[in-house]
Amino acid sequence: MKRAFAGLVCATLLSSGAFAATDRCTVPQSEWKPKEALKLQLEKEGWKVKRIKTTSGCYEVYGFDNKGAKKEAYFNPKTFVFVGDE
Repeated sequence: MKRAFAGLVCATLLSSGAFAATDRCTVPQSEWKPKEALKLQLEKEGWKVKRIKTTSGCYEVYGFDNKGAKKEAYFNPKTFVFVGDE
């Protein structure tokens, strides 16, 4: 029973957050748009961006969305399409 539970926990972790985002960010770095452009786009949408970093080929944004909710979200660096959060 303990092994089954451990397997379920591992499967859940592998299918969420950053792991899910990594499969969607396979754009060559030469095609990436600047982080500042993503920041400006999100701020126009009402976000308060605290930090943007690169994680597994995605832009990882830390801040608050337009509803004031704290966010850690992943975006495609070429299209700025949202690909997942934690």
